[in-house]
This record gives sequence, structure tokens and C-alpha cells, in this order.
Amino acid sequence: MAFVFQRAVRQQRKARIGIIGPSGSGKTYTALQIAKGLAGPNGRIAVIDTENYSSSLYADEFDFDVLNLETFAPQTYTAAILAAEQAGYDVLIIDSLSHAWSGKDGALEQVDKAAARSRSGNTFSAWREVTPMHNKMVDAIVRAKMHVIATMRAKTEYIIEQVQRNGRTVHEPRKIGLAPIQRDGMEYEFDIVADMDWDHRFIVSKSRASFLADAVLDKPGPELGEQIRAWLDTGEAAAPAPAPSLAAEQATTSDAHTAALAAYHQTAMQLFPDETERIDFLRYGALAAASANWDGDPLPLPEVERIGVGMIQSITKRIAEVGDADALRTILDGWKAQYGVGTADATP
Repeated sequence: MAFVFQRAVRQQRKARIGIIGPSGSGKTYTALQIAKGLAGPNGRIAVIDTENYSSSLYADEFDFDVLNLETFAPQTYTAAILAAEQAGYDVLIIDSLSHAWSGKDGALEQVDKAAARSRSGNTFSAWREVTPMHNKMVDAIVRAKMHVIATMRAKTEYIIEQVQRNGRTVHEPRKIGLAPIQRDGMEYEFDIVADMDWDHRFIVSKSRASFLADAVLDKPGPELGEQIRAWLDTGEAAAPAPAPSLAAEQATTSDAHTAALAAYHQTAMQLFPDETERIDFLRYGALAAASANWDGDPLPLPEVERIGVGMIQSITKRIAEVGDADALRTILDGWKAQYGVGTADATP
């Protein structure tokens, strides 16, 4: 394989911004302010909310759409990020990314579950199962064709150092600052990283934009987003990506389908603990939707692999909206009575 170096050229790109801080420091509000500037007057903003629609408290000040997550598996985040990208949003706020690490069904909890399933109880082997899912989520953030702002909760970070006390050497903890509640090194995935303090100051700890290096901003507003957008727009337009190969297209489609299916199971699991019942609802839901405007011969019950990503997302949304197991079972029984197709008799 030949390696060819080319002259470096500055190209336009999308923002990747991380905001770290304790509860009450203003992470969500600041993210919305920056997003407003990044989006511009006609841009669209989406928020992935992990805190029971807390971002909607600012709906009277900002124009945005919100998706509330109740379980926080990395693959659920991946599916939500892909959905925002496919919907054409200009800016995505993930509020917060910490839940994908330490929340319900987050990476840490999934490692514990994987270790419990194994005979050895070894968490090292469990990480081999969970890390690829987390990596896919990070990759979705990095490669998204929209600006992404991720908030992360903060934890106090300490080091143990040796000090002299009364002629004796003792080991004492020393506070060295704040670290995000996420995988170690997560900050490296962002172009700009800032800590928020109790006075709502935006303290830049990392920036690829020289004008923000070591900046300390008091309650930044949309003008910060405008400045970042102007910096990002400096340079040549990014060259169009080469047409993907058939294999690449299939791989991308497969990743999106896997993520959407994982998000469906995460949502439906609370109402349908039995996996067979969850799969039945998904397949019959897809059949009902396809049959609604079909006048030909009865359609077969589709295999899960043949159900499109958009259809899976639509059925996931319906389950979340209904939110009652008995009501959903009534819907499923109605579908089975109407279409008269048993699971065992499904046609691939």
C-alpha cells in the first residue's frame, strides 16, 4: 500500500463541544445559548434529554425539539443521534452524556450484568462486550453531520501525594479539579471543552480555536455560538465524500438497524419483559402499518431483519406514548385477530 502525503488545507467542519459541571452550574442553559448561535436564525435544534424533560423548562426562551430518554444504553444514544441526523437538525444537544456511562442501562450497569451472566463473573471479559457499543456511540458523535454539544456531570478528581507531617511522610489526597462522569479521556473527542462553576462561568480547559484558549466567560450567550460558527466556516468547503461501496452502504444500514432495534428493546422491555412478546409486537406493528394502504393480497408477517429503521423508530415511539402494558397487549391481540398470522407461520 502506498502512503501519499498532501498539503494540509483548512476545511469547514461541525462543532464538537463538551460542557462539564455540577448540578445547577448552568450546563443545559449554556448549551442552549451556544446552540442558538450555532444554528443561526433559520437553523433547527434538537435535544436528547435524559433528565425527564428538564430542558423543556427553557422552551419559552429557545425554539427546539426534544427527545426524552428513560433508559441510557450507549446503543440507545447511538440510535437517537442517528435519528437527529436523519431528521436534518443543525445542532444536537446531548443533555447529558453522563447517563450513558453511569445511568440506568449505561455502560457500567451493562458491564455488571454481563459479568453476572458469565460463569467467572469477570468484568474484564464483560468490558469486551460493552466497549464496542460505547465506541459506536462516540463514533456517532464524532461523525455526525451536525453540530453536537454534550453536557456531562462533574466529579471531583483527586490524586494521592506524599507530604511531610511532623517529620513523617504521609499520603494525603489533593483535589486537582473536575472530571466528567464518562469514560476516561472522553474530553479528547471534542474540539472545545469547558467547565461550568457555581457562578455560571464558562471556563475553557481545551480549545482548538485559538481565540478561546484559556478563556473564562461569564454566562455566555448566543454570540459565543456565532463566534464558533464563524471560526468553523473559515476554510474550504469539505470535499464531498466518495460514493460508498455496496459493502459500506450495507454496513451503515446494518449499524443503524442494530441501533434502532436496541433502542426498541430498551423501551419495550419495561412493558414486555418477555422477548417473544416484544418481537411479536414489532412484527405485527410493522405488518399493520404496511397493510393500512395496501389493497392487494394479504401481506406476510415480516421478519425483524426486514423491518426498516424508520418503522422500528415509529413503533418504539408508539410504545412509549401508550406506556401501558395491558393496552399494548390489547392492540397486539387485535392485530393478531385482524391479520390471522401466527408467529410460527410467518413467511420470511
